[in-house]
Amino acid sequence: MIKIKNIDFKILKHKFQVKKPWDDVIIFVLNILIAIPLFIILHQNLINPNWFLNIDRIILFLVMVVVIQVVLRLLRTIIIVCIIIYLLVLLYGSTIGNYGFNSVFEDYNSMMYTMSYNPYPQDIIIAKLLPFPNKSKIINAIEYQNPRIRNFAVKATSEHFKDIKGYSEYRTIIQCFAVFKEINSRWNYVSDPKGGDYIATATESLLYFSGDCDDHSILMAASVRSIGGTPRLIHTKGHIYPEILIGSQSDLDNVNFLIKNVLFPMESHNKKLFYHVDERGQIWMNLDYTARYPGGPFLSEEILGALTLD
Repeated sequence: MIKIKNIDFKILKHKFQVKKPWDDVIIFVLNILIAIPLFIILHQNLINPNWFLNIDRIILFLVMVVVIQVVLRLLRTIIIVCIIIYLLVLLYGSTIGNYGFNSVFEDYNSMMYTMSYNPYPQDIIIAKLLPFPNKSKIINAIEYQNPRIRNFAVKATSEHFKDIKGYSEYRTIIQCFAVFKEINSRWNYVSDPKGGDYIATATESLLYFSGDCDDHSILMAASVRSIGGTPRLIHTKGHIYPEILIGSQSDLDNVNFLIKNVLFPMESHNKKLFYHVDERGQIWMNLDYTARYPGGPFLSEEILGALTLD
């Protein structure tokens, strides 16, 4: 009779376990990257007892770091594998000029800046985590370098507001408003095919000035960018609409005067302007197809994602 000896699995595991000191460094860095935004959320949402030297907040942060560190160490293998895959994807994106390391840094930096000044910082994280729908298709559809788009935009500037004098500093914005006037005065809303999301290119929409909200946004963004404006697309629940970069608060004051007294006096009479202020304090004005003047009322104000074209 053969007797099988008991095997000490702990010793066996120890023998085959390869120590990687850099694992601890990666886990700790990831811990800090997670802990800082999480701390901002808790700091903004928890009651502040105002302890001496904010000791309560120091304790809160230290406890968070310890808890996150323990969780990350328990999931070490899975996390390390995911990080390696993510780094390879970013390396590939950086190589071909798509979303890469620089984009991640800018997004994280932007998120941190915005969260610091936002009373509901968790909303910022949600907006960053939620993907912009059909992002790659939309970017490819915004054919701002296509001669047909450029020619259309140039023609619009010759038909609207050409004789406006004395506002050379805002000439590009005025010309972009001319594009807005031309597109929105001709736009015909047509739904996508049933059961699908059809993304029309800017040149397709230029044929009949028809389509749904994303088609309008693509044409508007392409036309505005083709003549030097800076557009972005806003994703809300069930809707996408375009905005244009106005600039600072003083720029908004001047543009407000232009819209209400020079460019769209009838359409904007006794109406307010609708706009968003981004994490850098820059002002973006609504150019949705539902608006009769730049800065018209939002169809849906909540921002779930933003796609900036600069």
